[in-house]
Amino acid sequence: MLSETEAAELLSFLTPETRPDVKGQTTEYILGMSGNREGCRFLRSKVDLVRAVFALTSDPSIAIAKDCYHILINLSADETLHQVLVADVKVLPVLLKKLLDPEYVFSDHICTILSNLTRHTKTCKTVFNVLQEEAGLSQLVTIFCSEGYNKKANFHYLSPLLSNLTQLPEARDYIMDEDRCVIQRLLPFTQYQASVVRRGGVVGTLRNCCFDHARHEWLLSDAVDMLPFLLLPLAGPEELTEEENEGLPVDLQYLPEDKRREDDPDIRKMLLETLLLLTATAGGRNTLKDKSVYPIMREFHRWEKDVHVTAACEKLVQVLIGDEPDQGMENLMEVDIPEDVEVKLKEADVKEQQDLEKEQEEMRREEEEKKKTDAQGTDKGQDGGLTP
Repeated sequence: MLSETEAAELLSFLTPETRPDVKGQTTEYILGMSGNREGCRFLRSKVDLVRAVFALTSDPSIAIAKDCYHILINLSADETLHQVLVADVKVLPVLLKKLLDPEYVFSDHICTILSNLTRHTKTCKTVFNVLQEEAGLSQLVTIFCSEGYNKKANFHYLSPLLSNLTQLPEARDYIMDEDRCVIQRLLPFTQYQASVVRRGGVVGTLRNCCFDHARHEWLLSDAVDMLPFLLLPLAGPEELTEEENEGLPVDLQYLPEDKRREDDPDIRKMLLETLLLLTATAGGRNTLKDKSVYPIMREFHRWEKDVHVTAACEKLVQVLIGDEPDQGMENLMEVDIPEDVEVKLKEADVKEQQDLEKEQEEMRREEEEKKKTDAQGTDKGQDGGLTP
């Protein structure tokens, strides 16, 4: 890494008055440095350099400003630099102000930085508090849901930011405030085909909200009607019986032959985990059973190939077709588990994950072997062809 003298010389080039070509070469150099762990650790000890880079996000040169934003994205991806960025450089008020500007060119870069900074609870709380002071979560949701708010940005990375923020009870309280109608505005994005990032972030937000079991009844009521938005991405074109169709929510009845399921296995898994959370309460279990969720899961299980997603589906199915818990244990989130049992359950989870990974590896090898065999068969067929 650089010596103290070299670092000081580098800093001297990061001023508004420096010639653009020299300034550009310097930001390019720091961008390369920020792309690896060693470089990030070095910059963590050089707050003045980070502060100078942040100041140059306002440089008249688009190329220099863009480099500086990419540096900040790299630094914000490293948890050890979060406090430097938030507490020492104080990036949040400036970033949030620029994010609200409907003409700002680098709004998507800001969304990515904020998403990175909110991955861990400590910094997430700081971001939430400053957000409430500077703009408010309501403004963030409005931007996210308003197509064309800024024609130079798509704001897809506001979605994982919302998901990260809903780690916090206070953020969930806002999202699920019955008088604000916020969560209802997010629901349609579970099927937003233009961006897997946006879909995934919204599903993550919904999953986090479902950890608050006291809200389950409201989330499943007509006031929110969350269930169809969780089920539709998991439903396929399979033909169900008339009785099964009639039990489903209206939006899931008699789906067309070209109906496609969610492409991303991580999102499918999150959707299943969200449904499983809703079965933690007796009311939630009854609703999912009454709304014929089982036939959708049955067909989904037949279709799914990813072993981790299949395992999540099987856990949900076990609850849907199983007996109700004993009296006093109706709310599965409030059941006290003895410490020795909890240890055994964790060990079982670890073993299950290992078994699933082993199974997935075996499936991958079988697939590769099949491809090799098919390729060899094709080669033999070409070798045995007639010579013109």
